[in-house]
Amino acid sequence: MADVTLRSMRADDADRVLAIYQAGLDAGDASFEATAPTWAAFDAGRSPGHRLVAVDGDGLVIGWIAVAPTSARAVYAGVVEHSVYVDPAARRRGVARLLLDALIASTEAAGVWTIQSGVFPENAASLALHRRAGFRVVGRRERVGRHHGRWRDVVLLERRSPVID
Repeated sequence: MADVTLRSMRADDADRVLAIYQAGLDAGDASFEATAPTWAAFDAGRSPGHRLVAVDGDGLVIGWIAVAPTSARAVYAGVVEHSVYVDPAARRRGVARLLLDALIASTEAAGVWTIQSGVFPENAASLALHRRAGFRVVGRRERVGRHHGRWRDVVLLERRSPVID
């Protein structure tokens, strides 16, 4: 991973971030969404303090991670939902784990006590990544939505911070 660095996501990363997002959506096991949003919608829906990109040695964005609040209610201020996507050409190199570890550090530093995610049960790589990073399965929503003409389940994962009381 010596050739990969992390930095805050910037507006000039938009094209690469959305292209990586779309590649993940096209693969079929990342999200119920079929089309990546516009940058304006992406930007508006994610917390600015917890958006990171992974950049290779040539300066190319090869992955990203971001969070969104799970609720506008004050009692849930320390609970976020995250998404992590890696360029297909850069997968299986530890990029997602690098991003997830950095996100955990940044959210804990900001007082976030729970990171949540919903993953299709067929996405074995994502489920394994999350387990290795300390997430646990808290449930499964069966037939929660239709995706490409078929009902899909979603495995609900969460990571509770051991350092936020």
